[in-house]
Amino acid sequence: MTYRTPGVYVEEIATFPPSVAEVESAIPAFIGFTEFSKKDGADTSDPIQINSLKEYEQYFGMAKEEDGAGFDITVNEKQDTNGNATGFELSYKATATISHYRLYYAMQIFFANGGGKCYVVSAGKYSDAITEPLLSAGVDKIKLLDEPTILVIPEAVSLASAPHLTVCSNALTQAHNLKDRFAILDVKIANPSKKEFDNADITAFRALSNENEFLRYGAAYYPYLLTTINYKVKVDNLIITTVLLNGNAPAAPAVPPAPPTPQPHIAAGATIGSLKATNNVAYNALLSEVNAKLNVILPPSAAMAGIYARVDNDRGVWKAPANVGVNYVSAPSVIIDNDTQGDLNIDSLAGKSINVIRSFSGRGTIVWGARTLDGNSNEWRYINVRRFFNMVEESVQKSTVWAVFEPNTKNTWVMVKSMIENYLITKWQQGALAGAKPDDAFFVKVGLGETMTAQDVLNGIMNVEIGLAVARPAEFIILKFSHKLQVS
Repeated sequence: MTYRTPGVYVEEIATFPPSVAEVESAIPAFIGFTEFSKKDGADTSDPIQINSLKEYEQYFGMAKEEDGAGFDITVNEKQDTNGNATGFELSYKATATISHYRLYYAMQIFFANGGGKCYVVSAGKYSDAITEPLLSAGVDKIKLLDEPTILVIPEAVSLASAPHLTVCSNALTQAHNLKDRFAILDVKIANPSKKEFDNADITAFRALSNENEFLRYGAAYYPYLLTTINYKVKVDNLIITTVLLNGNAPAAPAVPPAPPTPQPHIAAGATIGSLKATNNVAYNALLSEVNAKLNVILPPSAAMAGIYARVDNDRGVWKAPANVGVNYVSAPSVIIDNDTQGDLNIDSLAGKSINVIRSFSGRGTIVWGARTLDGNSNEWRYINVRRFFNMVEESVQKSTVWAVFEPNTKNTWVMVKSMIENYLITKWQQGALAGAKPDDAFFVKVGLGETMTAQDVLNGIMNVEIGLAVARPAEFIILKFSHKLQVS
């Protein structure tokens, strides 16, 4: 500034370097089918940001109401020795005729597990069939947004195996190309009503053709979850397929003059709604049973997105999203033992690790795996390492924009280096980086003769090298015991 008038002037001198503004690490984007998709009163297929289930309902509607034909209903009528009904219990098995529009339920379990701010893309309406082109088009719409850091497509498992893998591959490709997001994928289970482990489901999923450099940007979870969320169903249309009496099939009525064999007061083939007039006690009892037991089975990706957000907020993105409980879940759909999980956790051939959700006595349903799909990589084996790098890379990249077109000289290099080092020291203090002192935890290099040649400077290139020793999870804790001889 040139001074021309006598007087006292105040100038503030900037002594601190610019700072790194950290980006948010857990903002999922959900792609799926909705009742409608409206914003400001107009139909839209664009991504919409929401912060709660109430906002989802405002922009996208409710769950699809299931028709009663989608369930095999078994009713067990309890009777006393005099043939009086003392209670009714209901059990069910979902059939293939149930619609696969599960995004609303996925949002419920996402928010229940700690989720918050997210984006939703309506790939289609309930009148549309779930297809790979529609879901893939929804994935492409998220590519245009910078903020999302997680991709979730819970309805992809409704597709056949080949198109399911295509959608998964598209999500991994986008995450790899943009390098600022991570895909949470579901292993498709061909027969969800089957409670036993089927290795064919794993083999089909591991047919993913992506190279390891793509696989490190995603993680897969297995099995489905038995949730405590109720289906939205037309209760009166539910057909009672099987009737039991005190837990057994009722015997055929005895031929007179012998005493009659006790028989149920309801008949197989009747709808629950038909009991309103003929047996109101049974109707009310079964209505209560439907509300308590007709629960949704969901693939785990939406719950995991909520857990990622919860762990990031409570501990930090550098904490592995594992050894934590899953809310709104009664049990995994398939019980997995240690031997089976060993083969899922470590794929010695292709490295496509699959994280398992297990049930432990006294602890409930727990996430018991923290590997990316690139499970054999020493660098990118763990989810928290990949996601921490994503966050740091994007945070530093956006915070360094000020240096573009600044003089490519030592003053600029020192400011860039100080800015990044100050940020990484904070991360080290928070426990994200391993090392007894900052020099052991990270390095930042920039300068002529160190990261740049004179030709680089001449060409306007400023190279900054950053090394991080990210804290890794203790995946295998080994306790060694031995006998000690008595010495006194």
